[in-house]
Amino acid sequence: MFGAGYVGLVTGACFAELGHEVVIRDVVPERIERLQAGEIPIYEPGLEQVLERNADRILFTVDIQEAVAGAEFLYVAVGTPPTESGDADLRAVWSVIDELPPDLPGRPIVVMKSTVPVGTGVHARERLDGRGLTEVGYVSNPEFLAEGSAVADFMSPDRLVVGAFDNADADRVVGLYDGIETEVVRTDVSSAELVKLAANAFLSTRISFINEIANVCELVGADVVDVARGVGLDHRLGPHFLRAGIGFGGSCFPKDVTSLKQLAGNSGYQFMLLHAVWEVNELQKRRVVQKLQKHLGPLRGKTIALLGLAFKPNTDDMREAPSRVIAYRLLSEGAEVRAWDPVAHPDDLHGIELSDTVLDAVRNADAAVIVTEWPELAQLATAEVRDAMTRPLIVDGRNLLDPVATQAAGFLYEGIGRPRHASPAEPERTRDPELQI
Repeated sequence: MFGAGYVGLVTGACFAELGHEVVIRDVVPERIERLQAGEIPIYEPGLEQVLERNADRILFTVDIQEAVAGAEFLYVAVGTPPTESGDADLRAVWSVIDELPPDLPGRPIVVMKSTVPVGTGVHARERLDGRGLTEVGYVSNPEFLAEGSAVADFMSPDRLVVGAFDNADADRVVGLYDGIETEVVRTDVSSAELVKLAANAFLSTRISFINEIANVCELVGADVVDVARGVGLDHRLGPHFLRAGIGFGGSCFPKDVTSLKQLAGNSGYQFMLLHAVWEVNELQKRRVVQKLQKHLGPLRGKTIALLGLAFKPNTDDMREAPSRVIAYRLLSEGAEVRAWDPVAHPDDLHGIELSDTVLDAVRNADAAVIVTEWPELAQLATAEVRDAMTRPLIVDGRNLLDPVATQAAGFLYEGIGRPRHASPAEPERTRDPELQI
């Protein structure tokens, strides 16, 4: 397993859980040293237990020779962040391909787990052949792990996508997942690469669509929760990713929307729908500031508490988190910003005071904004919180609270696409981490 980041660590641990021997190799010595010492650099529910159970099957190393010795499968799970042009940065991918020893024994298979542009597999095949590694196979096996439920997603996936140049290579990779019951999509390499980008772009589109509907709801007095429920009960559509809020973030959706849009543009096609998806998502984060201004007027000198920093619950991931945009927009308006999160404690949010508890964050605040749907915030509307605030205003960026009950508790309430008279349309809403974007 090349790459000890999020995908590499979860994938390696889960393969060990299936009974395979796993070597995880990374080029950052400090990261490997921490893993060797038993420190897990990411927050992911269940991962620590899986690693502990399979410690005797997992080896961490920086040595390329140790990593490939006797390996039948060479999984590539390195980062492919967007460059300034919007294209995926494939330097880490090519580094892995180029550093493979020329005398690899047997017939190992390079398996691409990283999210890469369509055509990467063809170039990788050419690169391997150009180095004389013609006997080394190549398979695209994209990952579909949602942060916060990644271990469960691996062990009980919706599908397994395997794209290969050689059917025998595909058979071997599918065999790695013996014991896991799921639909297997076997295809060519380019199609497998596009499946991942298309899936995330489509989910992002659903989120931006329901956020647009929420904005219309605010103008006409409708309740987006009821609207989404009515839409989602259509068997052709389903309820997933129809939760209005302040937009998507994280390491996958923004990157993959950009990557697919860029791929289309580079191929001579303007993907106009994804342009709109991106614009809606960016504007949605900024609407929070407008909601605050509606109640507070100019924000200079006002104290705002941001409750939740991670881009979604059950992770400490701050990549592309809406909280970043909201925090710095508030600072630019002259507000004082406090923030709380149970697991995300970033050290790069300059000018923002991090609080240890929710109560510390809201004390003497003019407003509290629910940014991340942490379970702890479901009971935010208490007398203790109300009395601690200078102005008991809650902007519910995730529609977590009951508007009527919150107002009855003495708070001013602003949701996303929810009238103030609304009552919970889903009193027993499932808190599925996959749906919390």
